[in-house]
Amino acid sequence: MSNFLNAYTALSPTSSRSDVAEVLQSITNALPLQIDDAKRGELIQTIIDDLTKSNANGGKKSRLTARDAAPALQAVKSLGKNPAGSEVIASSANLSALISLSKTYKDDLDASNEAIRCVANAMLLVEGARTTFIQKQVGGGDFALELLEKSGIPERIFLASRLLFLSTVSMLSAGDFIKSLVEAKPPGHPGNITEIVGSKLEVLTKAILSSAKFAREAMTDLLKFTFNLLLHYPKLVDDSNNKNEVKVMGDCWSDRLDGILPYLLRTFNTLPPSFPAPLVAPMTHVIHSLITIPVSPSLRNVWFPPNTNSRGSPIPSSKPSGSSESSSKASRPSSNSSSQAGSPTGGPSKDPKPGAFDRAWSALAAGRRSLSRSSSPHASSAPVDVLLRSYDLLDVSLNHYMPGTVDPDDVSVRDKCRKETDQTLDDVMTPLAVLITKLCQADEGSRLRMREWILPEDLDRTSPLEGRADLLGRLLRLLASVHHAKLKNAVGEMLYAVCDSDAGTLASYVGYGNVAGFLFNKGIMSAPPPPRGSSGASAPTTTASGVPINPITGIEEKPTPPIEMSDEEKEREAEKLFVLFDRLEKSGAIPKESNPIRKAIQDGKLG
Repeated sequence: MSNFLNAYTALSPTSSRSDVAEVLQSITNALPLQIDDAKRGELIQTIIDDLTKSNANGGKKSRLTARDAAPALQAVKSLGKNPAGSEVIASSANLSALISLSKTYKDDLDASNEAIRCVANAMLLVEGARTTFIQKQVGGGDFALELLEKSGIPERIFLASRLLFLSTVSMLSAGDFIKSLVEAKPPGHPGNITEIVGSKLEVLTKAILSSAKFAREAMTDLLKFTFNLLLHYPKLVDDSNNKNEVKVMGDCWSDRLDGILPYLLRTFNTLPPSFPAPLVAPMTHVIHSLITIPVSPSLRNVWFPPNTNSRGSPIPSSKPSGSSESSSKASRPSSNSSSQAGSPTGGPSKDPKPGAFDRAWSALAAGRRSLSRSSSPHASSAPVDVLLRSYDLLDVSLNHYMPGTVDPDDVSVRDKCRKETDQTLDDVMTPLAVLITKLCQADEGSRLRMREWILPEDLDRTSPLEGRADLLGRLLRLLASVHHAKLKNAVGEMLYAVCDSDAGTLASYVGYGNVAGFLFNKGIMSAPPPPRGSSGASAPTTTASGVPINPITGIEEKPTPPIEMSDEEKEREAEKLFVLFDRLEKSGAIPKESNPIRKAIQDGKLG
């Protein structure tokens, strides 16, 4: 167990560099159980002390020289993957030493990055290290922020973001640090945290589009840090009267953070499609950050840019030039999953516009061009259509995990999502549904557009809506899901918002039977009254061709053909009824005066 420590301490300042490298490599490659906890801690401390001595006196009295810094720090990192080792690294003195080493070896990126990784691993495994890191005597918070601001390559941005993310996880222990990050510089000034984060999002978007190494990981951790700021800072500065009330995400906001929204929307619109899973990090983390930001008066024109249609929603880019169709028809997206072409639930498609994947690739091409021109979030000529982008992601993602008419509770759905993302469908899809709900609740135009896309006037109602192989069918099947409780509720709330938050409108569009469970959970115990659409668009009672819609199923009412019976068949049926009611009367189930057959005989209606 002590062989590794003995081998290292046997080295001297006169040892050959090859011997030093061999010992350090053996420590790095050691299996977890080959070194006990006590020796592990002693070995880590000895290496850090030697690195510090090497840094102080040029390596004259140390086993290590500047050339040994990278492999030595790699050995410390390997030893620190065990919590017992991280406890040693997490001390104030050792965190300060590693930060100092990272600065000293700034021209040796391998050594500098390894020092930061040692700190990040300790902060991940030892919760107390997160608080120690941002203490004034260590200075880790200032170090991480400066590192983020000055870094231009994805790997360094990743490391800085990881440090900032871990140090801002807890609002309780990091509250003062979070406030200092946001309030150090006023909005719009260089060095303001939203400007720093926004500029790095632009850098990383370019890097992702060019498939640079560490770009996706860097953006993911940068967005995790951003989410912490957006979640915690508004609560820290909340001046509401009821301080004892528990605040949840979205209850509080500060206009100091307004500047981050344009950058997030630009990133949301520009990130390229991912395969095979269409919704993965960092896109999922962009969505997490967006749902914390309200549609406040100061941000309304950012969420819904001025270049919008008459109802205040963005004009979708899918509208063909020179089209003479109405804006609502032109804005209706069509994808492979929702197209009626060749579908048993519909006729030929009337609107051969680009599908969701086509629009995604078009956005990617546009993103490459716009990012090559400018890194400003306001530089793009085309407004960000966040609703259309969200709809596309929802449509494509549900089609991916629930192809055709697959039941959402089928084991293949859960297995596929777990295999591709290591998460549940609830975790992957629910935030996106929440984002669409937020947009529809805040903007009437968004509600109208979503309703036109999901529930168009010419919707085929000849077969059950929940059996459709398109987005509407998948959403309705999710409402009956057992295994995806969070997504089930989020989809219900989304459809409810799309239908003006009116239970009658929702039931009229999709049939009360499809939403009865959801409405019951909202406290609506029976079929709701006739709809009262607030947007001026009444819910349908007939199809486009004038056929009545069944209020329970949401499909066309089919006339019931008259039952043809001979006189002998009628007599046999009457006898069966007579015998049935006679038994009920004799058993006491019904009183004599309530027997309809006896009453009919007494009234002379039966011979």
